[in-house]
Amino acid sequence: MLTLLRHHDGTPFRDLNHNGTMEPYEDPRLPVEERVDDLLGRMTLAEKAALMCHARMFPGDHPPFPSNAGLIGERGLTHFAMMAVPDPRTMAEWNNHVQDLAAAHRLGIPVTISSDPRHGFTANPATAHIGGGFSAGPEPIGLAATDDPALVEEYAALIGRELCAVGIRVAIHPMADLATEPRWARISGTFGEDPERAARMITAYIRGLQGERVGPDSVACMTKHFPGGGPQAGGEDSHFAAGRRLVYPGGAFEQHLRPFEAAFAAGTAQIMPAYAIPSGTGLAEVGANFNRDVITGLLRGKYGFDGVVCTDFNAITGMEVSGIGSLPPRHWGVEELSVAEQVVLTLDAGADQLGGETDPGLVLATVRSGAVSEQRIDVSARRILRDKFRLGLFDDPYVDVDAAADRVGAPAGRELGRRLQERSLVHLAGRPVSGGRLYVEGVDRAVAGRYGTVVDQPDDADVAVIRLATPFEPRGGLLERHFHSGSLEFAPAEVARLTALAAGVPTAYVAQLERPAVLTPLAPHAALLVGEFGAADEVVLDAVLGRAPMTGTLPFDLPSSMAAVEKSREDVPFDTRDPLFRCGHRAP
Repeated sequence: MLTLLRHHDGTPFRDLNHNGTMEPYEDPRLPVEERVDDLLGRMTLAEKAALMCHARMFPGDHPPFPSNAGLIGERGLTHFAMMAVPDPRTMAEWNNHVQDLAAAHRLGIPVTISSDPRHGFTANPATAHIGGGFSAGPEPIGLAATDDPALVEEYAALIGRELCAVGIRVAIHPMADLATEPRWARISGTFGEDPERAARMITAYIRGLQGERVGPDSVACMTKHFPGGGPQAGGEDSHFAAGRRLVYPGGAFEQHLRPFEAAFAAGTAQIMPAYAIPSGTGLAEVGANFNRDVITGLLRGKYGFDGVVCTDFNAITGMEVSGIGSLPPRHWGVEELSVAEQVVLTLDAGADQLGGETDPGLVLATVRSGAVSEQRIDVSARRILRDKFRLGLFDDPYVDVDAAADRVGAPAGRELGRRLQERSLVHLAGRPVSGGRLYVEGVDRAVAGRYGTVVDQPDDADVAVIRLATPFEPRGGLLERHFHSGSLEFAPAEVARLTALAAGVPTAYVAQLERPAVLTPLAPHAALLVGEFGAADEVVLDAVLGRAPMTGTLPFDLPSSMAAVEKSREDVPFDTRDPLFRCGHRAP
């Protein structure tokens, strides 16, 4: 017997036709490919083009959802990447609302909601988000520091359950990029410098989110940034023109493919190419989003990948952010082409979705001009529909609002996130400290007060606990200020201040290693030196004061100087000379 699903307000989700039966594509008893065939045959070119736009949703799009209605109801879009997420209950209500909007369309194609990472400590409007009440663990680089695939898979499964609870069904992660260029701003989102450790972590992460295969309980992974975004020229990020090239002075291109090979073996549902140009590789000298050699030749040809390829966001038209302004496109290597020509090049390269784009007319125009055939559009539409069916969205796209509020950030999930934070801490040097009077910097004084008496001056303390951010060179611009790039060395005045403090009181330096900071001037003066990758103050204090062990291992080399970084080759793992600590280090 077939159960008729209903909207969250009780009305039928799928209308029966005049014979009292469902159309074949609506029937969950049929194989996915049959359902795709049936639906694809019913779709207009405009409806197929709408599938190929993967738009963004911004904070202003929360209740009463004005722009959602336009993008869904008028343009027919059914893919949205969340930029900001409210509390779990509101997010679940939002999901059900947009599914109602989509169900009112002629074919009732459900919405797929996606998101960048939301379970860490990093807030960057272009790469990662906080908020929404999710169970926070360390950044992905901290997951790598555990070097425990079973634990990472367990945590990724929790991430998947929490995302599913609010309606997020595609993870625009993991990053399979290798952290071989220490200056790069996005190292915290990677699984480190070692290709084999990264491969182990990628496998565990994808299995946790997707399960053994993509199904109704899965979150589909969009693994990025193929063919590997780590070897950025000079460490500059590809969101900006200075980072338009990936470079391989050490000839290590193949090593950067290793984590992606693990992702393919684990069954990643989707792939996102890089913005940057893979320079000097023999591949076309254009950004990977536009690069037929990369997508059709390497990804689909060599590796046989037949899943959805979504371009990195706003590569073609840039982005308008309400109240902030416009951000330019990242169309590296094809800047001289018109928007229409860039869209044709993207489709010819083999991409299926245009990340960040909201106008299906971009795709429609390529067919109407004769540059792209409708058969080519069908190839992409088929891949996109296949994932919607595999995720069970056609059968039930709604979520339980009460269950979302209960499940997201539940005590068991928060405890697992905390356990990952603990397991990621790296004991670099020295020994845990003790004392009843604490001087702290970068630590919530109220939290520290639970561990002893917090004093205002180092001279009055038995011990000092100093949380340090990795140095960076501040950049201007609407977006670039969120990307921490450039020098990894502490300013001389700051070194003098910190070492003077340590001369007067036993001091624990706790470095937040979003990038491999140069700790050489500080290490000899530390009573304890710790590396962390996203951890609550309680987790840090438990470890520093000897109440909890530190079992993590470094997921990258820590360079001894900026001179060593500048002489290293961007693509080669472990290429900084005489590092202070090697990848895999943990103090005995």
